[in-house]
Amino acid sequence: MIMQVLHGPHCQGINIIRHGTTRQGKQRYRCQENACKGRTFLLEYTYAGHAAGVKQPIIDMAMNASGMRDTARVLHVSPTTVIKELKKKEPELQPVHHAVLTVLHPKQVEVDIWRSDERAVRRGLSSARDAMWSVVPAKAPPRWRGHAIEHHPGQVCASVCGRRQAAGFLQRQELLEPFGITQYSTDGWGAYERHIDTEKHQVGKENTQKIESKHLNLRTRIKRLVRRTICFSKTEQMHDLVIGLFMNRYKFGRVL
Repeated sequence: MIMQVLHGPHCQGINIIRHGTTRQGKQRYRCQENACKGRTFLLEYTYAGHAAGVKQPIIDMAMNASGMRDTARVLHVSPTTVIKELKKKEPELQPVHHAVLTVLHPKQVEVDIWRSDERAVRRGLSSARDAMWSVVPAKAPPRWRGHAIEHHPGQVCASVCGRRQAAGFLQRQELLEPFGITQYSTDGWGAYERHIDTEKHQVGKENTQKIESKHLNLRTRIKRLVRRTICFSKTEQMHDLVIGLFMNRYKFGRVL
């Protein structure tokens, strides 16, 4: 006689009881552990998207240069399931690295904000910068990602998405205000000259090498940011969500 010990797919508990059958005659089980709150599950699902083990690979593949349809094909689920699982993570995302904020000295932070020449943007040949552009879903107007890094270790302090407009820049400044930033390195866009104190503002690319390497890493790991790719976001929500997941997991060290 062979006995099989069942584990709840969500909490890995063993306090499992039978809970009737499905319409197809498959045995349904119920987890009685406090953490699961009575969740039911099957040992084998007809549709792979219902299995608990498929949820985390969806997030992992999005963080490793896979588009929605790539993920759906590999995991044998629908693109709708992929989008649904990613959207569940949206409330957990943070634009600021709070762990760094508690130990960071203001003089260690520099903000570098750049945009490429308009012609280079149209050709897809612009250099990486801390305000990197991408398309959602057309090239005009582009979507921008702004970063602030700790100068010496190169650790990301904050990361936000938005349009490259004065109102958006002021919103990002509010997020960075707790860091007490003492130096901004930007291009010559007029909004920066109007809203940044002259003694804190430096126009030039002398201090942008570290942050440029982070944009190269983003373009390598997230398919929708690769230059001249057929993978692009159809909505700003999904565009910001996937990039935000990457920043929270790999730059802020949060488990999502």
